[in-house]
Amino acid sequence: MTDIGLFGLGIMGTAMSKHLLAAGIGVVGYDPDAERAEALTTAGGIAAGSPRAVIDAADMVITSLATSAAVEQVCRDLELHGRPGMVVAETSTMPMDVKTACRDLLASAGIVVLDCPLSGTGLQAQTRDVVVYGSGSEQAFESMRPVFDAFSRSVRYLGPFGHGSVMKYIANLLVAIHNVSTAEAFALGIRAGLDRAQLWETIRDGAGNSVIFDKRGRLMIDEAYLPATAKVSMFVKDVSIVREYARTLGLPTPMLDTTVALYDRAMGSGLAEADAAALLSLMKSDQIDTPAREGSPA
Repeated sequence: MTDIGLFGLGIMGTAMSKHLLAAGIGVVGYDPDAERAEALTTAGGIAAGSPRAVIDAADMVITSLATSAAVEQVCRDLELHGRPGMVVAETSTMPMDVKTACRDLLASAGIVVLDCPLSGTGLQAQTRDVVVYGSGSEQAFESMRPVFDAFSRSVRYLGPFGHGSVMKYIANLLVAIHNVSTAEAFALGIRAGLDRAQLWETIRDGAGNSVIFDKRGRLMIDEAYLPATAKVSMFVKDVSIVREYARTLGLPTPMLDTTVALYDRAMGSGLAEADAAALLSLMKSDQIDTPAREGSPA
């Protein structure tokens, strides 16, 4: 297989590149952060000096980017320098209009864009424990399946372009709520005097367990929130995307809406770069304003 182009060498991009290289697939990557680029070189990949260099080197490209602006810029670079027949797998979590605008822009250049967000934390990505939610051209998707298989636990093709993002929005809705419920459960146990490790081990053995309780609860035992497997700031972005999409469908999201204040409070408390498990810091320190129950004193 020819080299894969990779835009974005953050937590997820770096994990993908590691697994691709381990599978014998060459990676030509670009990231404006020099330290991240150097890490790719050290791992055996090629750090490109410009977006154009990535585009020139690969017919299959993966984008793993943090902002809409970054996705839009890469799409413009691909429009200018790409070739007909190229396939681009956009794996970032982005608003639907950003994804569709990129697809439409590059279609005129003969470039196929796939909507392929990933489900899983950065820590899971390190151990090849993420799921690819793929959508778009089935033929193009199948041509990239060996690439997806190299860095994921499961690869799912979900049909028309955009269905991958919708599935990721649903997953993120659940994860955002599970983060808060896990923090609240730990805060209750701590306030009651339970041993944290015993709490984690016992709940994991029963009906109250979840993937998030398992992953984030492990971090809550020692309050080890750096480096983050999934940053608080990322969840603020993701929750906003999910809520906006739900509004376009006229669907209320009362449970998700309830979590927003806690994430905003975490951002204001200097926890933007911390793992979402750090929500426990707020829960156990009485920094949460709880609305009065109807019929009870305010």
